[in-house]
Amino acid sequence: MSLKPRLRAVSLTLLAATGALALASGAPAKDKKAQHKAAEATSIRAAVERGDILSLPQILALAQARVPGDVLKIELEQDDGVLSYEVKILTRKGRVREVELDARTGALIGIEDD
Repeated sequence: MSLKPRLRAVSLTLLAATGALALASGAPAKDKKAQHKAAEATSIRAAVERGDILSLPQILALAQARVPGDVLKIELEQDDGVLSYEVKILTRKGRVREVELDARTGALIGIEDD
């Protein structure tokens, strides 16, 4: 894995941790959207710690094994009760591809051009 995806993974992890700390410390949130994001980050972190979903480093490794390149964006989504990670990757040829993986197992759901 190249340095850029690792830095992005660290950034996403730190962003989630920062939101969780703000919520836990009782710091006043600017609005309900910020409170919701912080609560969501806490919930996601707890799910990873329980082993209910895979961590970002695990998902990044699986996604980049399927589509090598630089990770642009990662989203955790729920559709019909199934949690999935959508990983957008810029390939070396300049194409943006989206790799969708089951958040619990890492199984490939699909790959498409974005």
